[in-house]
Amino acid sequence: MLTLTYQRRALHFNFPARTSRGAITEHVAYYLGLRDARGPQVVGWGEAAPLAGLSPEYGPDFEQAVREFCQQFNAAGHAALSAAEAAALVPATLPSLRFALETAVLDLASGGRHQLYDNDFSQGRAGLPINGLVWMGDAAFMREQIRQKLAAGYACLKVKIGSLDWDTELELLAEIRAEAGPERLVLRVDANGAFAPAAAPAKLAALARFGLHSIEQPIAAGQWPALAQLCRESPVPIALDEELIGLTDPGQQEELLATVRPPYLVLKPTLLGGHAATRRWIALAEARGIGWWITSALESNVGLNAVAQLTGEYPVGDFAQGLGTGQLYDNNLAAPLTIRAGALHYDPAGPWQQP
Repeated sequence: MLTLTYQRRALHFNFPARTSRGAITEHVAYYLGLRDARGPQVVGWGEAAPLAGLSPEYGPDFEQAVREFCQQFNAAGHAALSAAEAAALVPATLPSLRFALETAVLDLASGGRHQLYDNDFSQGRAGLPINGLVWMGDAAFMREQIRQKLAAGYACLKVKIGSLDWDTELELLAEIRAEAGPERLVLRVDANGAFAPAAAPAKLAALARFGLHSIEQPIAAGQWPALAQLCRESPVPIALDEELIGLTDPGQQEELLATVRPPYLVLKPTLLGGHAATRRWIALAEARGIGWWITSALESNVGLNAVAQLTGEYPVGDFAQGLGTGQLYDNNLAAPLTIRAGALHYDPAGPWQQP
């Protein structure tokens, strides 16, 4: 019989991070531990870490929801469970919990070795190229991050915009391009829905001179006609991010892509509902010629490892993914995940600190 428990951990940022929704100092993760009575010493771990302002289930009642789900799961007396069956047990309104249970099932099946998939990344044979993330803050803080990322050898930077004075943000982008042109550095920006629809065309035109790869979510989610027009006319390719969150009905997913026709999707398994949900978005995108990349969402190393190993299931080549956020915490769980020359690497023989 399978049993499910959870542990809570407050992760502390190692710098005063700011997002489009204000300052953040910690991020709470809930670790699901899945055991089989036939071998209770082996534990499969998964992570549920909803984000304030983004995750549908974020709020003061989430821990109670996790506790009640564990109780219901244990009362059901599951003898065995596949990842697909696990996903079906969790309501779509709890996407990070679904992601955690799928991960725990995959981990238990591998003997509790955090070996969720068998691919070149999970076997340590190849790294995954990632973008260097430049966090929002004052101009000096952002400049220092930019210098550090360029010195570390990143071939792709992602800069969050929309929180500073517009002219200051344009100056920062100009500074990056003065250091490295498009032939050396792929540059992405993420507006987190900060632009008003009426102002967006002019802002996108101003951004175009920097040779950007893409801009994530220029306007707030839910404005499909305005977003569709921007995708048709923008000189900077648009990637949908927040637009996908909470959109779990297959028919609505297809309607969104047919209506908006975006160049790219940004896929965050914690926010979309896990492994299978992310795979569905990829299948929809590829069937329509839409590009995509996978991004972690401030998970600790347990969640980051799961997202990265899922990414390793696809031939991403040198196309940068968003998988480097595990370094943000002072008290992250130690894991054999390292970043070298702008790529995330995994050592399957390396040690793990258990939750």
